[in-house]
Amino acid sequence: MNSAESSVSAVSQAPTPFTAPDRGRQRARERKRKLTHGIRQALLAVAVVAAAVAAALSLRPRPVPVDLSNVVEGPLSVVIEESGVTRVKDRYAVSAPVTGRLSRLALETGDAVSEGDALAEIAPALSPLLDDRTRAEAEARLGAATSALDQARAQEARAVTASELAEQDLARSRQLAASGALAAQALEQAEFAARMRRDERTSASFSSKVAVEEVRVARVALGHDRERIATDRHVGVLSPIAGRVLHVEQKSAGPVQAGALLVEVGDPRALEVVVDLLTTDAVHVSAGTPAVIDGWGGDTPLRGRVRRIEPSAFTRPSALGVDEQRVNVVIALTDTADKWAALGDGYRVEARFVLWESARVLKAPQGAVFRYREHWAVYRIDDGVAHLVPVVIGHRGETEVEIVSGLAAGASLAVQPGDRVKDGARVEPR
Repeated sequence: MNSAESSVSAVSQAPTPFTAPDRGRQRARERKRKLTHGIRQALLAVAVVAAAVAAALSLRPRPVPVDLSNVVEGPLSVVIEESGVTRVKDRYAVSAPVTGRLSRLALETGDAVSEGDALAEIAPALSPLLDDRTRAEAEARLGAATSALDQARAQEARAVTASELAEQDLARSRQLAASGALAAQALEQAEFAARMRRDERTSASFSSKVAVEEVRVARVALGHDRERIATDRHVGVLSPIAGRVLHVEQKSAGPVQAGALLVEVGDPRALEVVVDLLTTDAVHVSAGTPAVIDGWGGDTPLRGRVRRIEPSAFTRPSALGVDEQRVNVVIALTDTADKWAALGDGYRVEARFVLWESARVLKAPQGAVFRYREHWAVYRIDDGVAHLVPVVIGHRGETEVEIVSGLAAGASLAVQPGDRVKDGARVEPR
């Protein structure tokens, strides 16, 4: 081999140098490889951070769901609610004055009667002769009835005097109220007292009329009314008042014994409400306490005032079978009769006794306030965190309680928080 061939062969075996386009492609591939590696590293870092955050969130306590309510300003009243029944204030049970045969009664329940109307007629049976003892007893009953009549007339006179005095006091109170020298509450009390005295006067008048009839019955039993018996062989049972028939005990004709109940009459325009309260509630009620009669079927509630609290309680089993001590509280209706004309005797009503009321107080739901150690407290919610706040409460209504100090209007509170809510716990609205 000559030298020329050797040089050509050496040249052909030497490495071929890269051109400029080849070097650009190489650098692009290198950048792409580094970018892919960086993205993988970033994704791995994000996955690690997300896993750490998820683990932290899973270990973090979840917010406790609670019901929220706000502290507001508004009216508040302290009341006692209980059901009651209406009853005719002056109710008269008319009985048979003598033994005989009763004629069939033409009256029906609800019929109107006037004073002196014949409610029933009793035909006399064959009257046995009165022995000395029976006559003495009849004369004693006549004397007792006469004394009862005198007593009833004396009570009527006393009631008339008291009513006139109450009317005079009312007239003076109205004059003072018109001049601004007397409070409106005092005028209402004077009007209430005058109305009560008028009712007592009416009741005393009815009692006097009943006593007159009982004297007449006693005279008939003694045979002092022989002239009438000779002309009329029937004894009429007369109505002692003007009103309506409340109940007919015996409608059919038949024999009756003296004293047997025949009918009940009364004046439905003189109604009162009787509510039996627990004795623990009745101690907070007194004569003159305002009352609101609701749930009677009318469009608007009726107003009244406590007239009397009976001095003796009674035992009555509750719906759960637990014996309870209760006492009757009598409410006098202060609204005019035309507002409750649809009410009758024995109607069921709902009564609310207003023990205290205010037109504007700071109040919160009762379910938000609880006992904490020896004080009252609430959980105030600020930015989803519960804070234990001691408060001072005042009057307690049916569903709300007065906040005296410790909170401001607009504060958000947890209602019925439960055991899971603690001071500093995170909460969320339910």
